[in-house]
Amino acid sequence: MSESQDVILFNEALRRPEAERSAYLAAACAGDEALRQRVETLLRAFEQAGNFLDQPPPGAPPPPNDRTTPLETVGSRVGRYKLLQQIGEGGCGVVFMAEQNDAVRRYVALKVIKPGMDTKNVIARFEAERQALALMDHPNIARVFDAGATDTGRPYFVMELVRGLKITDYCDHESLSTEARLVLFTQICGAIQHAHQKGVIHRDIKPSNILVTTAADGKPMPKVIDFGIAKATTGHRLTDKTLFTAFEMLIGTPAYMSPEQAEFASLDVDTRTDVYSLGVLLYELLTGTTPFDTQDLLKAGLDEVRRVIRTQDPAHPSTRLRAMVPGDLTTISQKRGIEPPALIRKVRGDLDWIVMKALEKDRNRRYATAHGLALDVERYLNGEVVTARPPSARYKLQKLFLRNKVLFIALALIFLLLIIALAVTSRLLLLQSQTLHLSEALRLESAANAYLRENKPDEAEAALREAVGIRTRYLKGSLPMPEAMGSVLLSFVVHNKSGAAVDLLNQLLTPESAASPAYVELCTARAEICARNGKWAAAAQDAARLLDGQKENNFRYHMLVPLLVATTNLPAYREACSNIVLRFCHTTNPYVADPMAKDCLILPNAGVDLKPVAEMAKLAVAQGKGSGSYHFFQSCEALAEYRQGHWAEALEWSSACARDSFPHSQAEAYAVMAMTQCRLGNMEKARAALTNCDKVLQDRLPHYGADLGSDWRDWIVAHTLEKEADTLINGGNHE
Repeated sequence: MSESQDVILFNEALRRPEAERSAYLAAACAGDEALRQRVETLLRAFEQAGNFLDQPPPGAPPPPNDRTTPLETVGSRVGRYKLLQQIGEGGCGVVFMAEQNDAVRRYVALKVIKPGMDTKNVIARFEAERQALALMDHPNIARVFDAGATDTGRPYFVMELVRGLKITDYCDHESLSTEARLVLFTQICGAIQHAHQKGVIHRDIKPSNILVTTAADGKPMPKVIDFGIAKATTGHRLTDKTLFTAFEMLIGTPAYMSPEQAEFASLDVDTRTDVYSLGVLLYELLTGTTPFDTQDLLKAGLDEVRRVIRTQDPAHPSTRLRAMVPGDLTTISQKRGIEPPALIRKVRGDLDWIVMKALEKDRNRRYATAHGLALDVERYLNGEVVTARPPSARYKLQKLFLRNKVLFIALALIFLLLIIALAVTSRLLLLQSQTLHLSEALRLESAANAYLRENKPDEAEAALREAVGIRTRYLKGSLPMPEAMGSVLLSFVVHNKSGAAVDLLNQLLTPESAASPAYVELCTARAEICARNGKWAAAAQDAARLLDGQKENNFRYHMLVPLLVATTNLPAYREACSNIVLRFCHTTNPYVADPMAKDCLILPNAGVDLKPVAEMAKLAVAQGKGSGSYHFFQSCEALAEYRQGHWAEALEWSSACARDSFPHSQAEAYAVMAMTQCRLGNMEKARAALTNCDKVLQDRLPHYGADLGSDWRDWIVAHTLEKEADTLINGGNHE
């Protein structure tokens, strides 16, 4: 630490009350005990020198300002003012609340130089403050009423008594919004601008020098006080005493000090130094903290303080807010009556740019005047374009909107109404068009149905193709299909137009039509047509899709399971059989029990417990006797007994069913009979039954490739059982 820096700390400590010097030195010396001892030695020497000089020569009369003269105390009088209460103490002055009784009765603030501080330099500064305030005539600057000297010869002056809180405490106590804080800030800028016009720089703008009181109208009134280190900027003399800023003395409060104040090499400090300090104050009003933390600056030492102030750029206010710990940010936001994210959004942008322009290191890039800074803040408050950043077209448009919200909202509403009107009109036209096209499609579909009744399949196909074209081209499958469409297309099969029917169904069954109530019927029709034509894989895809949407529908299982057998999809077959047993084993409906049981018995390796399956088969024959489906119930019961290894019962039921004339159940019965006789060792009878089964299949059932009819499921079952019987009898495997 250099000798000049020892002097800096000495002068800075000297400006503080004795009670504060120890804490200041502890922070400023940052653990450098040697430095602290040197400064404390200087302070003690200063006090001793003062005491020595105060002693008169031997035999000389005591001077009028003898240190033995009592000090001003509460209750004593200074001139025509009675001291009521000490309300403040600065580096070289003490402030009392006093009462004036003559001429005008009022309470005032009386500031007098401390005993022991009335050096030539301090008196010069004190008188400078008095003269600076006397020049001011602004509602936001504390007025000077009087000046003089105490009985001990120490100068004093009397000024307006400001009853208030420092501006940051007031704003937090009242939970002022960001906008309300900015309004107070513009008033402060106006006061500083007034001082600049009078040729005075404040040089120590900080919250403690700006008190907020309440005006007569109840509104907050900020008052700038303490021009104690003010510097004249014109040729006007502020004092008759010598007032010189020592080269090595750092004037001002570090956290609010401009770079040029921290630069020892230059004495040229102008009004823009106050603009910088105003920028620091604005930063603190927005974020609750200064750009550089005061305690960190003091701990760093004066060289580091000067370096930081002159070279280091602070974070943008919004960046500082984002970097805060959540608890601190929440507290700061609550004091501004806003949520943390909203506060960050409010500060980000214009306010960031305004603050950072005021805090420019190069004073030529700052606002030229305090008035210019205030104008930009007012522009922000009015939603106008601020000058702190180059405006883009988008930014100007945004500000134009904020300034003319009512007009823009009205235009937006008009535009919205036009859009709504256009949308409604378009919708009505679309509905009208759809209605006309739907009417035409329904007419053609009705005509196709009539052509089929008249046995004119070609004309029916032409009409349906035109109707489907209208639906796919204009209606996009969004309107419901006629309920009879599926049956109409299914009837194409008997007219040898299965290919045309599937083609038309492919056009209708689009993803857009999946929500149509007729979708299930149309998909069922396509599956039926494909199955009747032996296109097992295509039919199985549609059947699986239908089952996914109707897992409790036994008909969907009875459509899918035979197709899984036909496509030899054994894993899917076993899974379907398991679901059948799970869902339908307790049914009491014979028309549900029979097909569900038969589906689980088609293949010998269905992978399910045969007991509940056999129970469903028994239920069907027990309750269905005398019905038109009894022959199917018998064939199912015969197959159930065979799968359980009950050969006698299987032979009895298959023999009874074989006497029926219905070809599908008769073929199934012969196949079960053949396998049962084989299991009993009666090979001749087994082969005879198998021959009868083949004869029924060949002579009475349609051949593969032709229309298999609506009983295509039993066609699959009969052929599957016949193949199993042939393998068992002629394949040499009797186990």
